[in-house]
Amino acid sequence: MQAYSESHALWRAPFRGVRPIDVRVEIPGSKSVTNRALILAALANSPSTLRKSLHSRDSELMIAGLRALGAEITGESELTVTPRKLMGPASIDVGNAGTVMRFLPPVAALAQGLIHFDGDPRSHERPLAPVIKALASLGVTIEHGNRYSLPLTINGNGSLSGGDLEIDASASSQFVSALLLIGPATKNGITLKHIGASLPSAPHIEMTIQLLRDFGAEVVVGKNEWRVEPGKLNGQDLTVEPDLSNAAPFLSIAMVCGGSITIADWPKNTTQPGDQLRELLSAMGAKIEFVESNSGQDLKLTGNGAIKGIDVDLHDVGELTPAIAALAALADSPSSLRGIGHLRMHETDRLAALAREINGLGGSVKEEKDALHITPAPLHGGTFHTYDDHRLATTGAVIGLVTEGVDVENIETTRKTLPDFSGLWKRLVN
Repeated sequence: MQAYSESHALWRAPFRGVRPIDVRVEIPGSKSVTNRALILAALANSPSTLRKSLHSRDSELMIAGLRALGAEITGESELTVTPRKLMGPASIDVGNAGTVMRFLPPVAALAQGLIHFDGDPRSHERPLAPVIKALASLGVTIEHGNRYSLPLTINGNGSLSGGDLEIDASASSQFVSALLLIGPATKNGITLKHIGASLPSAPHIEMTIQLLRDFGAEVVVGKNEWRVEPGKLNGQDLTVEPDLSNAAPFLSIAMVCGGSITIADWPKNTTQPGDQLRELLSAMGAKIEFVESNSGQDLKLTGNGAIKGIDVDLHDVGELTPAIAALAALADSPSSLRGIGHLRMHETDRLAALAREINGLGGSVKEEKDALHITPAPLHGGTFHTYDDHRLATTGAVIGLVTEGVDVENIETTRKTLPDFSGLWKRLVN
């Protein structure tokens, strides 16, 4: 786990206590959809319009990277993407964004010239070998100092033949998505087989496949195997769904304090993993229903301040673990969150970080290789470190709702996927 820094400013999490709330919230667009759609739009044969797209650090890094490769992208929440010939030389900053560090190197392999990638210190520690090895097997020249990680430089020749690939995506489903996204732009398409023991976050692969099909690609799906045919992608006019995973801390307000939270424009049919919050939070005691609104349909969660513990496998929806862990720490019975070993290689080692920080406030969290076991205990104030991880920051904010004196370190790390989390949170809970 990366070390935390005391140099970041501390943010006193607003304390509300068990005092019911009744608000409606509009969540910014999905990061996962925005960054996938940006790549497909940049590889299409005509311009695209992406409406209600996310404007955050991760999306800014993706936009800057695609612009560096030659794509023309204008606008903010409504983006116009005009494809251009991909060219180097270019230098791309990936920050600590998994989608950027894993999705853009395959795109750079389609470009002509030298493309250098680097990012935040943590990005050097995050797994990238399956993508690097897959591209090398397709004939791409990559300089990575035999580290199979960042920093790296790709020397592209302007095209990619494609072909058959076998990869182990046990550490991240993003390895699969990264290679599928460029399939239509290769001469022969991509046939990809996952040969690892497990495949985390499968819904994110379903999201990639759906977006490929939305842009006109032909995708055949087998058991742990995918075939993307070569062909033209067509520019789209696409409205990005709200980021359902980012709804988790906001829904938690009504779980913890009582009352109701309504999330605007929640899609009834979606590939986003965050949609499983409906089932998870229901199991923890919430009442969840769809309600009609002027803009379509919303999702309303009603809670009474009592939270039930849960024993659940979060392998497919690991990104929800910090939010569920916060609720589990405030529940009335123990919880076990299983199948989440892959979270150790996210923005930080999320299992170790959650255990350390909740325990630091008086909690009782036991950590296993791929699980957290949480026994509710009286919590007290203190500093909740975030390790530059946006989901750790929102976890601290949720715990602070009913625990006085919680100071969240570096709340601004939430800007990775939520442009003004702290401002919105204060307006809602004060």
